[in-house]
Amino acid sequence: VQLQASGGGLVQPGGSLRLSCSASRSIWSMGWYRQAPGKQREFVGVITGAGDTNYAAAVKGRFTISRDNAKNTVYLQMNSLKLEDTAVYSCYARAVGFTSPNYWGQGTLVTVSS
Repeated sequence: VQLQASGGGLVQPGGSLRLSCSASRSIWSMGWYRQAPGKQREFVGVITGAGDTNYAAAVKGRFTISRDNAKNTVYLQMNSLKLEDTAVYSCYARAVGFTSPNYWGQGTLVTVSS
Protein backbone atom coordinates (compact mmCIF):
# COMPACT_ATOMS: atom_id res chain seq x y z
CA VAL A 1 0.00 0.00 0.00
CA GLN A 2 1.31 3.41 -0.92
CA LEU A 3 0.25 6.47 1.03
CA GLN A 4 0.39 10.03 -0.24
CA ALA A 5 -0.01 12.85 2.26
CA SER A 6 -0.64 16.49 1.49
CA GLY A 7 -1.94 19.72 2.98
CA GLY A 8 0.79 20.95 5.28
CA GLY A 9 1.81 24.55 5.48
CA LEU A 10 2.17 27.66 7.59
CA VAL A 11 -0.72 28.82 9.74
CA GLN A 12 -1.15 31.32 12.54
CA PRO A 13 -2.08 30.26 16.08
CA GLY A 14 -5.80 29.71 16.32
CA GLY A 15 -6.02 28.90 12.65
CA SER A 16 -7.07 25.75 10.82
CA LEU A 17 -5.51 23.38 8.36
CA ARG A 18 -6.60 20.13 6.74
CA LEU A 19 -4.29 17.29 5.87
CA SER A 20 -5.13 14.52 3.45
CA CYS A 21 -3.70 11.05 3.03
CA SER A 22 -4.64 8.88 0.07
CA ALA A 23 -3.99 5.15 -0.03
CA SER A 24 -3.40 3.11 -3.18
CA ARG A 25 -6.04 0.63 -2.00
CA SER A 26 -8.53 0.09 0.78
CA ILE A 27 -7.09 -0.70 4.18
CA TRP A 28 -8.69 -1.02 7.62
CA SER A 29 -7.21 1.73 9.78
CA MET A 30 -5.61 4.97 8.76
CA GLY A 31 -4.24 7.64 11.01
CA TRP A 32 -1.58 10.17 11.85
CA TYR A 33 1.54 10.53 13.92
CA ARG A 34 3.59 13.66 14.30
CA GLN A 35 7.14 14.54 15.26
CA ALA A 36 8.09 17.96 16.52
CA PRO A 37 11.67 19.22 16.32
CA GLY A 38 13.79 17.57 18.98
CA LYS A 39 10.96 15.36 20.19
CA GLN A 40 9.88 11.77 19.73
CA ARG A 41 7.17 10.81 17.33
CA GLU A 42 3.74 10.80 18.93
CA PHE A 43 0.37 9.41 18.03
CA VAL A 44 -2.23 11.94 16.85
CA GLY A 45 -5.31 10.00 15.87
CA VAL A 46 -6.76 7.08 13.93
CA ILE A 47 -9.96 6.05 12.19
CA THR A 48 -11.00 2.48 11.46
CA GLY A 49 -12.93 1.12 8.54
CA ALA A 50 -16.00 1.15 10.77
CA GLY A 51 -15.57 4.85 11.40
CA ASP A 52 -14.40 4.55 14.99
CA THR A 53 -11.91 7.21 15.98
CA ASN A 54 -9.33 7.67 18.69
CA TYR A 55 -7.30 10.77 19.47
CA ALA A 56 -4.35 11.79 21.56
CA ALA A 57 -5.30 13.86 24.57
CA ALA A 58 -3.29 16.80 23.25
CA VAL A 59 -5.49 17.17 20.17
CA LYS A 60 -8.85 15.85 21.32
CA GLY A 61 -11.58 18.40 20.74
CA ARG A 62 -9.48 20.34 18.24
CA PHE A 63 -8.61 17.76 15.59
CA THR A 64 -11.04 15.59 13.67
CA ILE A 65 -10.25 12.58 11.52
CA SER A 66 -12.61 11.50 8.79
CA ARG A 67 -12.36 9.22 5.80
CA ASP A 68 -13.80 8.81 2.34
CA ASN A 69 -13.81 5.09 1.70
CA ALA A 70 -14.64 5.53 -1.97
CA LYS A 71 -11.40 7.49 -2.38
CA ASN A 72 -9.34 5.51 0.16
CA THR A 73 -8.54 8.86 1.71
CA VAL A 74 -8.35 10.03 5.29
CA TYR A 75 -8.48 13.65 6.39
CA LEU A 76 -7.14 15.37 9.47
CA GLN A 77 -8.99 18.61 10.16
CA MET A 78 -6.95 20.67 12.59
CA ASN A 79 -8.63 23.60 14.31
CA SER A 80 -7.52 25.99 17.03
CA LEU A 81 -3.92 25.27 16.17
CA LYS A 82 -1.28 26.01 18.77
CA LEU A 83 2.43 26.69 18.49
CA GLU A 84 3.09 23.25 19.96
CA ASP A 85 1.26 21.60 17.06
CA THR A 86 4.21 22.45 14.84
CA ALA A 87 5.56 19.13 13.58
CA VAL A 88 6.01 16.84 10.63
CA TYR A 89 2.77 14.90 10.32
CA SER A 90 2.94 11.41 8.86
CA CYS A 91 0.00 9.27 7.88
CA TYR A 92 -0.03 5.54 8.39
CA ALA A 93 -2.20 2.56 7.58
CA ARG A 94 -2.80 -0.63 9.49
CA ALA A 95 -4.34 -3.84 8.23
CA VAL A 96 -6.88 -5.89 10.15
CA GLY A 97 -5.27 -8.03 12.82
CA PHE A 98 -2.22 -5.87 13.29
CA THR A 99 -1.56 -3.61 16.25
CA SER A 100 1.20 -1.54 14.68
CA PRO A 101 1.27 0.46 11.45
CA ASN A 102 2.05 -1.56 8.36
CA TYR A 103 2.55 1.32 5.98
CA TRP A 104 3.76 4.90 6.19
CA GLY A 105 3.37 7.91 3.96
CA GLN A 106 5.84 10.72 3.61
CA GLY A 107 5.63 13.47 6.18
CA THR A 108 4.07 16.84 5.63
CA LEU A 109 5.24 19.84 7.63
CA VAL A 110 2.78 21.90 9.64
CA THR A 111 4.17 25.11 11.06
CA VAL A 112 2.12 27.16 13.50
CA SER A 113 3.66 30.57 13.88
CA SER A 114 2.68 34.19 14.24
